[in-house]
Amino acid sequence: MAGSARYTAVLDACVLYPAPVRDILLSLAHQGLYHARWTATVNNEWVRNLVQNRPDLSADQLRRTAERMAQAIPDSLITGYERFASTIELPDPDDHHVLAAALVGHADAIVTFNLKDFPATTLEPLGLEAQHPEDFAVNQLH
Repeated sequence: MAGSARYTAVLDACVLYPAPVRDILLSLAHQGLYHARWTATVNNEWVRNLVQNRPDLSADQLRRTAERMAQAIPDSLITGYERFASTIELPDPDDHHVLAAALVGHADAIVTFNLKDFPATTLEPLGLEAQHPEDFAVNQLH
């Protein structure tokens, strides 16, 4: 897809990790309030961290959750961003792939708890903004 007429946001792994936040953000997207997008790298990150921190959850359970997310939100998975990640400059090199995905995925925003890792001075010239998930959810409801 070349772009979306709806407001589009890339969801960082940190907002997909906690189930309540993930549920709220995906429910808003499922209702058509915005276009939610993410990458396989983002999925792998939140799944890996949950498996590591929550022994009561299995990798298979979480992979099924990720599959259901993709089924519920059409055109959510961004591909082809990897080659651009090395050209990105951010405070945390582990976030380069998120910004690359946002650019390739024609996003308007990156939803993250880690706002300091996505400085406005870097994002604004690119037509992007970083939003805390609470602020983002309120903005979508308005």
